[in-house]
Amino acid sequence: MPMPTEGEPVLVSWANRMRDRNPVAYDERTGMWGLFRHADVQRMLTDYGTFAADFGEYASGDSAFSVGNLTTMDPPMHRRYRGLVGQAFSREAVAALEPRMHEVARELLDAVDDQERFDLVSALAYPMPVIVISEMLGVPTSDRDLFRTLTERIFDPRAMDDPSAGPGLSPQERVAPLGEYFREHVRDRRKTPRDDMISGLVRAEVEGQRLQDEEIVTFLIILLLAGHVTTTLLLGSTVRVLHEQPGLADQLRADRTAIPPVLEEVLRYHPPFTIAARLTTTDVEVNGVTIPAHKPVTAWLIGANFDPEAFESPERFDPQRFVGTNVTRHFSFGHGVHFCLGAPLARMEGQIALQHVLDRYADIRLDEERPLEWFPNPGINGARVLPVVVKRA
Repeated sequence: MPMPTEGEPVLVSWANRMRDRNPVAYDERTGMWGLFRHADVQRMLTDYGTFAADFGEYASGDSAFSVGNLTTMDPPMHRRYRGLVGQAFSREAVAALEPRMHEVARELLDAVDDQERFDLVSALAYPMPVIVISEMLGVPTSDRDLFRTLTERIFDPRAMDDPSAGPGLSPQERVAPLGEYFREHVRDRRKTPRDDMISGLVRAEVEGQRLQDEEIVTFLIILLLAGHVTTTLLLGSTVRVLHEQPGLADQLRADRTAIPPVLEEVLRYHPPFTIAARLTTTDVEVNGVTIPAHKPVTAWLIGANFDPEAFESPERFDPQRFVGTNVTRHFSFGHGVHFCLGAPLARMEGQIALQHVLDRYADIRLDEERPLEWFPNPGINGARVLPVVVKRA
């Protein structure tokens, strides 16, 4: 099962072929199974009894995220841990952040107000969600350049052979600097608590026991990474869509209520994360194929999002498919108990950022003189660098 790294068009084409010809596929090279159909992916993400997020003994004991990782927990423990931070990402809590999000978007665009050409990711799509999540956590927003460097090292498979870090850099080594960064903040909050999420986690209890430092550190790494990467990719993909869909920007300027379904279609059409992984707890039959117990399975979200059995004419960008009550779910925020905790935050940030882009620019398009750069990791779908040309309103 190849994993194309040439960018989204190649990856979508490959996933479509797999879904049509080999929807339940086994990769002898990696030992992993792959699912590509919408119905199969939904089943996998819903049935945590058969498809476990906890890889247990299959995962290395020195995993980069071995403790406190919500993404590899199953109920009931997952439910208890998720409750520790769930309130901070409730719709009410996110709505309270709206004024600050407007301020951040305005300040970031002010910083490039004298430029007709710039990288949208560096100017807005990356710093906006990082500033918001940093303020929630209680870490300096001035550290965002450091976060970007560390995040790209974690997600970039080329870092495995980064000469500056030594050959064969392991996942643990890639995560270690960010872990140490948060470890210092946790130690500080134990001595001097503040009114922030880190202090809240230091005070929190699960089943009558306080969280250990390493549990909190893993929590914070996941929250930072998930709290900004999704929104960064969503904002970049949205501007790509404005470039690719003539007249869409004018439609949204005239009717801002159309922004939410447009963003949902962007999420389906350009999913920020392309895969989700689980481990079978028992032999399970999927589409007539038996996947043995204790085998890793990859759900290809990008394949499911383009399944014609779930979405009519999936190759067509059509926001109307997300208008109304009888809407088929895309899987860009996951599904089931592991549905993205930060989905309300990402949606709100996307809506506010897009409003400010539409207000400020009469025209925004991709810079044909400077090609965009894709994230090199096929599990992450979007632009790492997105050069744009703008015309002030």
